[in-house]
Amino acid sequence: MDSKNTSTHDADKRDEERNRDIKIFVNGDIVHRDEAKISVYDSGFLLGDGMWEGMRLYHGKWAFFEEHMDRLFDSCKAVSLDIGMKRGGILDALNRTATANNMKHDVHCRLMVTRGAKSKPFQHPALSQSGPSIVIIMEHSKPAEILQTKGISLATVPQVRGLPMAQDAKYNSHSKLNCVIACLQAEQAGADEGLMLDPNGFVNTTNACNLFIIRKGVVWTSTGDYCMNGVTRGKVIDLCRANGIPVFEKNYSLYEAYGADEAFLTGTFGAQTPVYQIDGKPIGSQNGAGPVTLRLQKLYKELIASLF
Repeated sequence: MDSKNTSTHDADKRDEERNRDIKIFVNGDIVHRDEAKISVYDSGFLLGDGMWEGMRLYHGKWAFFEEHMDRLFDSCKAVSLDIGMKRGGILDALNRTATANNMKHDVHCRLMVTRGAKSKPFQHPALSQSGPSIVIIMEHSKPAEILQTKGISLATVPQVRGLPMAQDAKYNSHSKLNCVIACLQAEQAGADEGLMLDPNGFVNTTNACNLFIIRKGVVWTSTGDYCMNGVTRGKVIDLCRANGIPVFEKNYSLYEAYGADEAFLTGTFGAQTPVYQIDGKPIGSQNGAGPVTLRLQKLYKELIASLF
């Protein structure tokens, strides 16, 4: 295993300096990052009671805005969290924040909605009486080159993706302890990310991204029963179906993952990130993306370009 770990969210180091003075949207105000504050009574801080979206800005256009809003509004409705604004209001807030930061391209955004400040530091949602908290963080953020030239390594971890009645992975919730534990387990195993199985022992996701493997030119991913409701995952499946690339959402085991010719992860930040190793076993050539992954990366870039 590697002594120095990579992450699917590693960004170009040159962006760090530019991000020192970003401005952040906090409940209608746009303030310097050093002044961006939320109450310690906020339900997101106290309980992880909130939902979020990770979004990308390309040439002034929010990629797949409607799909992200579908997920956000569905998740908030499912937990009776009133966002307090409609999609148009959220789009206006996003654009205001981008303008305040003079950001147009290679921008990553974290949009967060919590149930708001509580009157007492206890669990019941009725104690959140002041309305939701909405925060938007935008950063100059371009994926690090090593994510494509080398890819990342995975280690299967004890932490699993749970049953929907425990905490459905389709919620993009602030409650991420399950994933944090998986991330720690992967780090302790010397890998970049943790490969998480579902409750039946089938391959599911990593701690941060959805996983695809390719065997003999055929693309496999999990059934979707336990995985994150990934927007990029859905777009990759659509691209396969539209371009004659066989794709199956199915149960498969570690045995089949170890024998894959290629593997990659999907996520809003990294799009399609190659995997070169699972549990110390090499995947493909270990020199970045394989031929099917490269084709899907090209198709995805063309899809993004078609939005402008």
